Amino acid sequence: MPDTAKPFEIARARTLPALKAELAALRTGGATIGFVPTMGALHDGHLALVRHAKSLCDKVVVSIFVNPLQFAPTEDLDRYPRDEAGDIARLQSVGCDLVYLPTVDVLYPKNFVSRIELAGPALGLETDFRPQFFSGVATVVSKLFNQVRPDVAVFGEKDFQQLAVVRAMVRDFDMGIEIIGMPTVREADGLALSSRNAYLSPEERAIAPKLHQALEAIRDGHLTIDTAKTELQAAGFGQIDYIALRDADTLGEVTPETTSRRLLAALWLGKTRLIDNIPA
Repeated sequence: MPDTAKPFEIARARTLPALKAELAALRTGGATIGFVPTMGALHDGHLALVRHAKSLCDKVVVSIFVNPLQFAPTEDLDRYPRDEAGDIARLQSVGCDLVYLPTVDVLYPKNFVSRIELAGPALGLETDFRPQFFSGVATVVSKLFNQVRPDVAVFGEKDFQQLAVVRAMVRDFDMGIEIIGMPTVREADGLALSSRNAYLSPEERAIAPKLHQALEAIRDGHLTIDTAKTELQAAGFGQIDYIALRDADTLGEVTPETTSRRLLAALWLGKTRLIDNIPA
């Protein structure tokens, strides 16, 4: 007899009541929920997070929301890549169970007045150049955590400071969610996967892997940070926001008590801001 089984189709929710109804169905029988919050424009790095969440939990929820609170007025909120249909197809291909697609009005209704402000790992680095960023990230992630109430949430290490901020927030507010960090997924030439790589021209794309190469050279003792900055700008990079060696646990300065270190960088290539980091 022919197979008449209905093909798997990912569930979708755009409102909080719809999300709650879909989550209630997913949790039938005590199923555990893994969660991957994203801003869409999904690539293989995001899909690796979803696959890992599936390996840890019974069901996986992914949110797609371009969060206005983490963008400054001069940043790329309006032109940030968006591809809802493509994103849903990619999520379906890796077996995501539910995609949450809230609008700004769903997450931030007219009477929404709260913001989360953090110290500790949120200080310095990104905050020196994007002062509003981590407040916006923490606010939206806490809101999503409260709505989805996952058992596990999976984040990429590419945004290493963001991962540290989320860990601190979950710890400090007793959220009871296990936070998992996954290694950065890279192109064959070492460039960290990023939705913003779509902004790069062919010429810039050819230059971009030199960032990862420079970080490796610093880690291995072949370049100092200052020499690496000079070589990167000679290669075609523009403003260098930072290249810094930090304590991987606190993101503070390295001290004699530091047990693991992280080398982090943010710099501009044309009109695109690239970030990367590696263990050091």
